[in-house]
Amino acid sequence: MIRYSYSDTELKKLLDTLTIVVDTRENVNDHILRYLHEKKIPHVNKKLDTGDYSAMIPKNPELGIMRDIYLDACLERKNSVDEITGNLQKDTRKAFENELIRSKDKPFVLICEDLEGYEKILRGDYRSRYDPKALLGTLKTFEARYGFSIVFMDKKFSGNYIYHHFYYYAREYLKKGMI
Repeated sequence: MIRYSYSDTELKKLLDTLTIVVDTRENVNDHILRYLHEKKIPHVNKKLDTGDYSAMIPKNPELGIMRDIYLDACLERKNSVDEITGNLQKDTRKAFENELIRSKDKPFVLICEDLEGYEKILRGDYRSRYDPKALLGTLKTFEARYGFSIVFMDKKFSGNYIYHHFYYYAREYLKKGMI
């Protein structure tokens, strides 16, 4: 592995090219795409094996990056607590857990576009008959078992969160100089 030490100017130049990768199966995400367009943040559609979003740094031979670098971090987006509980039903639970297994060795975040999502889980305020205590236990067990975290937020901030999540991850990756 070649190690590079980037100047602040070079680091900024590389981070300005950071490209968000959107899974081709991701849908109902116009609010995120609108944010990326408005902020002129490059993004591409590509099938991802894990998560709905990731990022890459395009090749830049001038700075020693001879090919596109795909970051190993990923982010899964759920639009509500109802979607999360739907993923935990008998017929879909295994697929959801398999995705968590695939992401176990990657930096992984699950965002739920419901600012009051945690409170809704505690109150049992969702369509599923899943017991609130059991739901919280399942989610916290999965977080511990598979090494990820759930972030609850208003959907109007999702695009911003996704971009900055990967921006700072890429910055630290580049600062380590491991290309």
